[in-house]
Amino acid sequence: MLYIELIRLWDEAVQAIDRRDWQGALTKLNQITEHNCRTMFVVASTHIALGQLDLAIKALDQAIAKDCCLAVGFFQRSAVHMMANKLEEALSDCIWAQKYMRENPVIDYKQLGLRYKLYTWQVLYNAAAIHSRLQQWDRARDILQAASEERGAGRSNLIGTALEAISRREVLEPLLVPEGDVFRPRKQEVDQLKPRDFLGEAKVITSLIPNDDFRGFDPLRPQKPGYYEPKVVEGQDSRYMMMKSAYVAKGAGELTVPAGAEVFVYSDDDKDGLAVVIYDGKRGLVPNFLLEPMGKKNKGKFKRIELANGIPHPPALKPPNRPQCPSQRSLEKCSVMLRDAELHPSCACDTHTSPPATSNSTRVPTQQAQTSPQDYGSVVVKVHYTCTMALRVPLETPFRDLQEKIAQKLGQPVTNIRLRHRRHGTRVLTPLNGDDGLDSLEGVAESGRAQIWCQNEDPLANRTILYQMVALYDYNAQGPEDLEFGEGDTIDILSEVNEEWLEGHIAGKIGIFPRSFAHRDTESISGASTD
Repeated sequence: MLYIELIRLWDEAVQAIDRRDWQGALTKLNQITEHNCRTMFVVASTHIALGQLDLAIKALDQAIAKDCCLAVGFFQRSAVHMMANKLEEALSDCIWAQKYMRENPVIDYKQLGLRYKLYTWQVLYNAAAIHSRLQQWDRARDILQAASEERGAGRSNLIGTALEAISRREVLEPLLVPEGDVFRPRKQEVDQLKPRDFLGEAKVITSLIPNDDFRGFDPLRPQKPGYYEPKVVEGQDSRYMMMKSAYVAKGAGELTVPAGAEVFVYSDDDKDGLAVVIYDGKRGLVPNFLLEPMGKKNKGKFKRIELANGIPHPPALKPPNRPQCPSQRSLEKCSVMLRDAELHPSCACDTHTSPPATSNSTRVPTQQAQTSPQDYGSVVVKVHYTCTMALRVPLETPFRDLQEKIAQKLGQPVTNIRLRHRRHGTRVLTPLNGDDGLDSLEGVAESGRAQIWCQNEDPLANRTILYQMVALYDYNAQGPEDLEFGEGDTIDILSEVNEEWLEGHIAGKIGIFPRSFAHRDTESISGASTD
């Protein structure tokens, strides 16, 4: 249940206890579905007041189960056990209460909401009362003498009376938390149950309507389209009208109204030919013959500005035309210019800044770029690293020489550089090490271009890649032995730990990871070395 609902029912139960309405308090407490130790103590106190000892013991059992160090709970249960003539249970509760006093002479429960102080001598007094019921008078007298040495308010008179009763072989009555003293919710939490008005109350500063004290929302007011109509005397007609010409007040109770002004007519039945109207928040008289109904003519005559009623229509704009696709010749030209810009950045600016004179002049450089002699027998290699770079190499360049050139460009040792390429129909990045029958770029390049992925990793010794898998999700390492990777990464599988875990290698790191986080997307490349 919601915590605010718990506080509300708890507070209502405590208020009922203050009125000594024990049954009403129990009704509120039974509506709480998730009790804590303090509310269960309140339930137990209510059952004790109603004389229901068995139910009180069950409630105290639940309170102690929720807080096993609640000394006042053991103290209260020892007294109830004593009242129910369960002396062994009562003596055990006294021992536990003494233990959780933790050698303190007193525990004040005010901070927890209970206005009660539990003293050590009170626990000892209940233990002496139990021994008196067991007819163990010497033991009871020794415990009372030990209690007399403890500190605490109200100790001397009660202990002295108890010693006299023991000498007369009289049974002692147990001590309880006083009736009505229960755990209460915090005052700050109870105050927050009351509704608060953070915005405040609206106040009418000025209005065209006399005695206007309305402070709600406009749709709640009686209204006509475009105007608010004040209340009138029952049986009278009321309407808005317009002044044909200006009128200057000449007597008491008359109004000065300019021409074209809108007035609210209360009544036009006057023996002197005057009508009662409201204008500018004032009520007065004007000649009836100067009023005319508000129609289309006078609306346009005085050029009154009115607000549009309803949602305006969208502007009449034509949708923009779709962009035209460039011609095939333009696409070929752009492709060549981009390739030249990648290979010769210094020439890129000249290409943009020198506009072509005619269409023929643009076609000639393009054809020359496509049929340049240096393009024959070479390939443009696009290398994906932390950044992307391009370089032109001969088509028959071995992978070992290509690896040395890329390592020299990146400033990395050749032994730490590993090249991969992506086969058709798969997301796996396959190593370029010659083991799959590919010795040069001829098996990788297409249309004079090739894409190579480069990874910076330390070489592995005496390890074999069983097969490769593609990561389906991100996996964050949970320990030093785990392998961390991101979605889409290619993982080299070095061994199978069990049916659910695999040992993999990626970017120079070796670790284990769950098999369900990756997908096998290629055939076995058994025997492929990792260096």
